[in-house]
Amino acid sequence: MNRFWRVSIGNFPQRSPLIKVEDSISLRVLVLALVILGIVATDIAAETSFTFWALPLSILGAIWSYYSRRDANVAVKFCIAIGMLVALGAFFGRLVGELNDTRLSLAELLIQLQVLHSFDTPRRKNLGYSIVIGLILLGVAATLSQTLAFAPVLLLFLAIALPTLVLDYRSRLGLQPLKTQKEKSNKKSSSTLNFKFLTLTFLLIVGLGLAIFAVLPRFPGYQLRNFPVSSPIQVKGSFTGRSIINPGYVRQGKGDNQGSGTGQNQNGQPGKVDSNFYYGFNSQINQNLRGEMKPKVVMRVRSQAEGFWRVLGFDRYTGKGWEVSRNEEVTTIKRSPWSYQIFLNRPLTTGKTQEIVQTYTVVADLPNLIPAMAYPKEIYFPTPMVAVDTENGLRSPVELSEGLTYTVVSEVPYRDRTLLSKASTNYPQQIKKYYLQIPPEITEKVRQRTEEILANYNRERIAKSSKSLDSTYEQALYLAQYLKQNYSIPQNPFDLPYLGEKDDLVEAFLFKYKGGYPDHFSTVLTVMLRSIGIPARLVAGFSPGEFNPFTGLYVVRNTDAYAMTEVYFPKYGWFTFDPIPNHPLIPPSVEDTQTFSVLRQLWHWVAGWLPSPVTGFLNNVFETIFRWVVRAIAWFLALFSQGWFGVLTGLILTTIVAFFGWLGWGQWQEWRNRRWLKKLPAMESLYQQMLQWTTQKGLGKHPAQTPLEYARGSYQHHAPATAEVIDEISQAYVSWRYGGHTPNLKRLRERWQGIKKTAKTPKDL
Repeated sequence: MNRFWRVSIGNFPQRSPLIKVEDSISLRVLVLALVILGIVATDIAAETSFTFWALPLSILGAIWSYYSRRDANVAVKFCIAIGMLVALGAFFGRLVGELNDTRLSLAELLIQLQVLHSFDTPRRKNLGYSIVIGLILLGVAATLSQTLAFAPVLLLFLAIALPTLVLDYRSRLGLQPLKTQKEKSNKKSSSTLNFKFLTLTFLLIVGLGLAIFAVLPRFPGYQLRNFPVSSPIQVKGSFTGRSIINPGYVRQGKGDNQGSGTGQNQNGQPGKVDSNFYYGFNSQINQNLRGEMKPKVVMRVRSQAEGFWRVLGFDRYTGKGWEVSRNEEVTTIKRSPWSYQIFLNRPLTTGKTQEIVQTYTVVADLPNLIPAMAYPKEIYFPTPMVAVDTENGLRSPVELSEGLTYTVVSEVPYRDRTLLSKASTNYPQQIKKYYLQIPPEITEKVRQRTEEILANYNRERIAKSSKSLDSTYEQALYLAQYLKQNYSIPQNPFDLPYLGEKDDLVEAFLFKYKGGYPDHFSTVLTVMLRSIGIPARLVAGFSPGEFNPFTGLYVVRNTDAYAMTEVYFPKYGWFTFDPIPNHPLIPPSVEDTQTFSVLRQLWHWVAGWLPSPVTGFLNNVFETIFRWVVRAIAWFLALFSQGWFGVLTGLILTTIVAFFGWLGWGQWQEWRNRRWLKKLPAMESLYQQMLQWTTQKGLGKHPAQTPLEYARGSYQHHAPATAEVIDEISQAYVSWRYGGHTPNLKRLRERWQGIKKTAKTPKDL
């Protein structure tokens, strides 16, 4: 009994010696480092400050736990249990206000539990719990991170995790580090950690991980209907949605001059563009401004598809800008107090659509206009209500301040050129009333110029198009392309003179200056379409921005804001056209995905360093290979739609390809094995060849057997002559490996080759 339990002395019970404590200081230090990295990663990703209190407490707990690892610590365990209950209660309190995104609350709870747990980690199993918590915190940080600042922490975590796992495995096996002076002086003895091996393993994992990450298809999607939203924002006073709060405009009647630029000129008077805020996000915009913005990141967007982040639409052209003529006709929609979800009324369309989920995180202050892809049907927003204007734009009761997060679900229509070309021109009266308006002073002049451009289509043949201009869609497409190729943008923001009081922007663009600023192109296209009876409006928003393949987010800057033309097609809704030079004629649609985005980004980076002829040649090569691969796949799949004969042919081809694949895999494995054997010492190579041969015979060596144990057992399974050779090779291998004796390799090889030629199958037992 004394082997298992100590006899109690007096009234002081003794702890069971069966509880094995962890004495390795290096393992404890590495586990602490992993936990600290998990906490730091959470702080970096979520911009919190857990590190300031969790880091010193974790270090203090680790030190306390090491020195008291052999004590019962009953009082400490009670205190830890009470602390965990308090942390759990605080978590449920936070959960009430963050029901829609609980990741940060869960991370905070884990950090609190880990800090408490760090004061009682006597055994390796307790340290294992800490490793898991550190890994979970790193995963939470990965879901919260929106920048590449998380990447160095991830690499550091991997670098520390590798030796941690090695030490943990040694602890599981009960191995102790070598400490004797004799063993330290022995060059052949192995140390606890082989840093060369760990470094090579680290580089291999990183390289393999990046390679897989680059070619891994990205199928965008949200698997849960619980979308990220900021904490609730209380709105003071009544909200009508009629006013637009843009920091780039000075509010009339106030002396605080909110907004640092001169973007306050809304009535067509000359002025300068605000350097930080886009001038087009207001109920009235003045396009008689000059200047340019300084780039800065304003949003990060996670979306299932690339798109135009639409902000605001305009229906009335003023001669030098645009305005929302029905700014008073705004509808407010409230959400349930138990949910962040707000349902929006989506216009009815008959075309095919796709649901696209987008999550926006505001990085710099923006107006109270809510960016979203076209045709939003649901919005998860932190305010009790939002407003929708007549141009299907969303408005918030407050400015979109830094750190605000919201999610939009849009029902985006597919852009089917064939269907849109067949769309009717029988427009509803409400559409014609607001979207065919042009100042009468320029109506005839612009109409004649537009009809002249369309009449000269067959002679100009822009982009060698074979399409006829007998539909609204083709006319809009052609006019947008015509403006791109025949009008220009001044290189200097102040090269274009200000418009006079009686000047009209469209007239000056077409007939006087032969060009203008980017948004002027969209204004001109909108008015030209209206002049020939095609309903159109101007819409302002953000381009998709720069896609970061490592974070999966679109990084949007203030300079990505611009205006486009939206054209109305009965039964199908509004579709955008972009006439601005160096912009795609058709904005990104729902059919465009980022499936192989990292590979594409990598190729663009490599191509940027290569000469143009080399880049062109490689593009042609890759394009040819891709085209042939696609054709081969399409031909193969088409076989299965050609009746029984096609199905049979397809199955035969599949079997043949599988056979040659298996054959090639076997040859490759054999080549790798021969290469590996050549790198081994001669005696080791011969011994391994013998083991491989016996394994093929079905009588391989068990991993737990020593070479001599295997040699003795071979007499029971092999013919005596074969068993003698196996025994001799095993004896020679042990003498060489552990005794340093030089074997007679020539004799051993001769005997081995003889056995291979004459040996029969193993005898039955």
